[in-house]
Amino acid sequence: MADPKPIRAFGINCTLKGGDAESSTDLLLSQFLNRLGRDGVETASIRAVDHDIKPGITADEGPGDAWPAIRRQVLDAQILVIGTPIWLGQPSSVCKRVLDAQILVIGTPIWLGQPSSVCKRVLERLNAFLTETDEAGRLRSYGRAVALVVVGNEDGAHHVAAEVYQGLADVGFTIPPNAVVYWVGEAMGKTDYKDLPAMPDKIGTTIDLAARNVLHLARLLAENQYPPDGQPAKFRED
Repeated sequence: MADPKPIRAFGINCTLKGGDAESSTDLLLSQFLNRLGRDGVETASIRAVDHDIKPGITADEGPGDAWPAIRRQVLDAQILVIGTPIWLGQPSSVCKRVLDAQILVIGTPIWLGQPSSVCKRVLERLNAFLTETDEAGRLRSYGRAVALVVVGNEDGAHHVAAEVYQGLADVGFTIPPNAVVYWVGEAMGKTDYKDLPAMPDKIGTTIDLAARNVLHLARLLAENQYPPDGQPAKFRED
């Protein structure tokens, strides 16, 4: 029997910090991807802020737009993991790399109780999947699982997860159960996740659960893609 096709995971770090700057979102996202790697998943990630992602909702916003190359990686992965910090309660605002993954992992900080502006821009660009289909009529994002990593210094993790997952579901990604890993510090405190002396036990068990679930779903979808869009007859009640 031929070896099964490897599962690929792609992480998008939506921190506001560029380059090699220390980032709590980067740390938690890396820990999650490392856990997937222990099960043989091929992983890769980027910091979205380091790429010139133009504003817009199409697959390619013209000259200089970095999104088309990132989009390819998303489509080549089975798992997408998004990492976002929380600033004032919300997530931060790349697609070749998205298309290359079966797993997409997004990480975001929380700012003002919401995802970062970088995370929101990533979601806006993923919106282009609504107008793209494969040869069977399915959205190009179908058959790809997602996980989310959220970091903040107070609260907003559940709100951020709700915003990001609702957007990802709208554009065709599949969400497994318990696939959010988050850490928030004490209210009005100054401790960041990257400042902790070691990974908290609860974070470790949550990473393990989320990684198992998203990988299980990605494997199921790799073997059993969603049905083609046959445009069935309109449903009628008896």
